[in-house]
Amino acid sequence: MSSQAAGWYDDPEDPAQQRYWDGTAWTDQRRPQQGPPAYQSQFGQQRDFPQYGEPAQHGQVYGGPQPQQAPQQDQPRYGQRIPGYQPPPARPQYGQPQYGQPQYGQPQYGQPQYGQQYGQPQYGAPHQPYGHGQPAGYGYPGQRVHTTPDGQLLSGWWRRVFARILDGIIAGIIGLPLTGYFIYQYSKVLWTYFQDTLDRAAAGTPTTSTTLPPEIYKWMIPATLISLVVSFVYEYLFLTKKGATPGKMALGIAVRLRDVPGNPPGSAVLKRYGLYMGIGLLSAIPLVGTLFSFGALLNELWPLWDDKKQALHDKVAETNVVRR
Repeated sequence: MSSQAAGWYDDPEDPAQQRYWDGTAWTDQRRPQQGPPAYQSQFGQQRDFPQYGEPAQHGQVYGGPQPQQAPQQDQPRYGQRIPGYQPPPARPQYGQPQYGQPQYGQPQYGQPQYGQQYGQPQYGAPHQPYGHGQPAGYGYPGQRVHTTPDGQLLSGWWRRVFARILDGIIAGIIGLPLTGYFIYQYSKVLWTYFQDTLDRAAAGTPTTSTTLPPEIYKWMIPATLISLVVSFVYEYLFLTKKGATPGKMALGIAVRLRDVPGNPPGSAVLKRYGLYMGIGLLSAIPLVGTLFSFGALLNELWPLWDDKKQALHDKVAETNVVRR
């Protein structure tokens, strides 16, 4: 019996009970028999038939020998530890998913949730930067985006147009105390010229001249020059200090060097503003003004088809208008 594995066996002193054998000696732990006593069971011998309530194994015949079985580990009592005993793995309850399997209604890894398209982030999840995990110039799958070389998103064309309109209004209001008098005199001369033209047409002696009276230029030129100075100071200070004018801030865009993030330097602002306003001034010159007017329009429309979303003045200054 010394080689017998630890477990419950028939008590040699009382056949109506079972006694625990610890592998080397009998202990004082006893329990009632779990079924009727074994038929012709002797101490240390296996029973020829299954215990009461225990199903017969495959190939077992009552009264005959049992098939060879792998030794089973004895389950410890509550609070008792047996060296080498490995408890069986817990089975999931009904409706509970096994380890590594998603719950009912939960998408598997890599699959979108209900109403979510492939490639879109989940609700509340942080957005990945544009171009993350995609070739340069691409955002979400199938979506083409334009960025600077370091990945900052470029502004769309309409944002630039509305920002320019807002800046023109703001700069005009700022310079009004300096240009107001010249604009007033210019308006008076222009109104008088139109009245004379209408009176001549009503009297039957219409004028054939298409040129404006010289006095108009006397007031128009100073007003234009002052407006240009105010506009230049306005744009230069805001771009070099803030990276964006108030109009651009309102539209959520800014100006930067294409290859270097941050506020553009003064030299880049000078080149940018110089070409933009130079084309505008040349378009006001008689005769050749029409050609330069076309150039000014081309400069404004250039970002629509340019792969870097640059206007002509951006290309000269090596700048980009980007989203903040």
